[in-house]
Formats: sequence, C-alpha cells, structure tokens
Amino acid sequence: MTRQLGFDTLQVHAGNKGDPATGARQVPIYQSTAFLFKNAEHAARLFNLQEVGYIYSRLTNPTVSALAERITALEGGAGGICCSSGHAAQIMALFPLMQPGCNIVASTRLYGGTVQQFTNTIRKFGWSAKFVDTESKAAVKRAIDRKTRAIFCESIANPGGYVTDIPALAAIADAAHIPLIVDNTSASPYLCRPIEHGATIVVHSTTKYLTGNGTVTGGAVVDSGRFDWSADDKFPSLSQPEPAYHGLTFHPTLGAMAFTFHSIAIGLRDLGMTMNPQGAHYTLMGIETLSLRMARHVENARKVAAWLEKHPKVEGVTYAGLPSSPYYRRVKKLYPKGAGAIFTVALKGGYDACVKLVDSLELFSHVANLGDARSLIIHSASTTHRQLTDEQREKAGASPNVVRLSIGIEDAGDIIADLDQALAKV
Repeated sequence: MTRQLGFDTLQVHAGNKGDPATGARQVPIYQSTAFLFKNAEHAARLFNLQEVGYIYSRLTNPTVSALAERITALEGGAGGICCSSGHAAQIMALFPLMQPGCNIVASTRLYGGTVQQFTNTIRKFGWSAKFVDTESKAAVKRAIDRKTRAIFCESIANPGGYVTDIPALAAIADAAHIPLIVDNTSASPYLCRPIEHGATIVVHSTTKYLTGNGTVTGGAVVDSGRFDWSADDKFPSLSQPEPAYHGLTFHPTLGAMAFTFHSIAIGLRDLGMTMNPQGAHYTLMGIETLSLRMARHVENARKVAAWLEKHPKVEGVTYAGLPSSPYYRRVKKLYPKGAGAIFTVALKGGYDACVKLVDSLELFSHVANLGDARSLIIHSASTTHRQLTDEQREKAGASPNVVRLSIGIEDAGDIIADLDQALAKV
C-alpha cells in the first residue's frame, strides 16, 4: 500500500507482518537467549553493525524488536529500543549524550521517582540536573550552560496532569543545540506525538497506558532521527570515534539511526537494562487497543473531574481538560484528543481527609501505578513522592492535601458513585 497508515492501523500492524518461519499471525514469544549465525562472516557483519540481525537477547530479540518498531511507528520516530522499565528508559536516553560533569535541565513537574533519580542517582555517573519551572521560558534559558546536554520534561506531568508547552521548549533546545527529551508516558502517542512538536527523543514507561492492563514493567526510547549530533563537540559518543565500540563513529556512519544503534550496541550491552520477550508480548497485545482505551480514559476523566470540581469537600481539581484550568487553551491546541486521565484532587480536610478517602473507596484500586484499565488512587505525598523535600513535593503538585487519580475505563457513573460514597465518609 502507498497510503500512509493511520494510527489505529499502526497500533495493530506495525512491527508484525506475520512470522516468516511458521506463519503465526501474532508476534511469537522468542524465548531464546542467543541466535544462530549463518557462518563466521555473518557473525562478524552483525557485530560490525554492517548487517541488522539478532545476536543475543540482551541486545536485541525479535519479540522486543517488534514492540520497539510498533512504538516507533506510533511516535513517528526513526528508531527505537525497548528496555526493562520507564526508569531504565530515562537512563538509556541520557547515556549516549552525557559525560562526567555534564548536566540536564529538567522540569520541576515530574514523577517523584524521576526527581529522585535526577537529584541523587545520576550524580553517581558524574551527571547532574537543574530543576526549573518550564512555564518560565526565561528560567529554562538561564539554566542552560556550556555543560548542558538536554532538556527533560513530561508531556502530561505526573501527578498533576499539567500539560507541557512542548513547541516552546523545543525552540529553546534548538537554539542551544541540545535535544529535548519528552516523557510521553501519561499522554501516550494517541494524545500527543512530541516529535511532531519538535522533540528530539521520546521516552515511555510502557508499564502504563501502552500495556494498559497492569501486568508487566517496561520502557521505551524513540529517537526522531533529526538531530545533528556532529554539529559541534557536545556529543562525542555519537560524533567522534567511540572507544567502547572499536572506534566506530556512530553518527557519520549510521546517520539518523546513530542514537538507536548506540543505545543497542553499547547502552543495552553494558547497562543490561533488557526487556524480556514475554513482557514485550503483553505490551504488543495491549497496544492493539490503545486508541480505544485512551478515548474512554479521557471521556471518563472529563466527567469525573467536572463532578469533583463541584463537590463541596473538594478544594480544587488540576485536570487540564476542564474549562477552569489555566492550561485549557493549550490542551485544545496541542492535545486536541484530550488532556489524559490523571490529575490531582485537593481536599479541604487536608492530609487526614486524603487518607480517609483512599481507605473508603471500593471500586478504585489503591496502588502505585497509573494508566491501568482500572481506576487507581494514591496519596502521592506519603508514597511516590515521599522521598522528596516539602518544596519539591509542592512544585511537583504532590502536596499533603492532594490525592492522585488515574481514571480507568469502567462505567463513569460507577466511578463517580464510588467517589461519592467515599467523600461522604470524609
């Protein structure tokens, strides 16, 4: 077909043309650690990156590769990899870009685990992060220095559902000649395709909406293939001979696929953040219904948020899809299919009211996850964001009087009824 396939078609067919060996229509689970070489020359060509194929499942695996191809197609990227978790994806995205002493500029509105990872853990690599409010473009520009190697944000921020002005950040990144990395977990490519708005790299926790059923953890990194890694000396792992791979110069040799092949040949090889093929299979099946689920998630979130906003025990709702949100116009422009399905609710009764609400719900699941088909709730300040300072929690939108909701695909009336009976007990 010469016609460009639509999103709903790609989510079913991308990365899967049927198994050539058996004719299996669904992508098989290739539960194998290693793959046969045809001969010595074939093995050498694979290791020299002169030919694409399978060597060892820490690097590539047919089931995992099918998933990476599907996510890359949905995001409109040039290449992608899958790995063991969303946190692994963040490190994998930074790994080809960073050297000891380098930094990133990161949004203050990030998942608490990401704030922790960027505040403390990456320092063990000799990297650092500068956290800024990305609503202030001047603050973002001021934070960039000669050692900055990326800007990092979330398309729809967890937990508050804040929607990022991706084109504005992309313009700043372009001017500084650094990549913009966007975590698109909470939006999914159905609601937002960051590369179309100027992002260089997209990361996912595939655990969430892409899988959609709460069964497996995983991560993905998608590269746009548009960044000129050789324009200056900021990215020597890609633009100069790489000592970790017998002196290969990835970008001059591999062009648009340089970042992806570096992530496979060195990142997965040395960091070992490998996705297992059975997990990839679950996610492939989940993605087949992504657009159907996301449309229902958004529809339900709008109804639930509008109901909560009017409840007398609710102080505020952060859902950006509400006309009262300061980001409502941005949603209409950049996220026309909806503002996602996660948001926070501030209760007038403070911390104790939040705890009572969580303990009184019956339909909602109290778990540290989002993007499940089921409606979920958590008190972020005492769980996912507990390790942060009070100031960091406040900036991230995880104050003590706030609960985070992830609205599922159940009947909206049942979701509201459960919240109604629980709020009556607060």
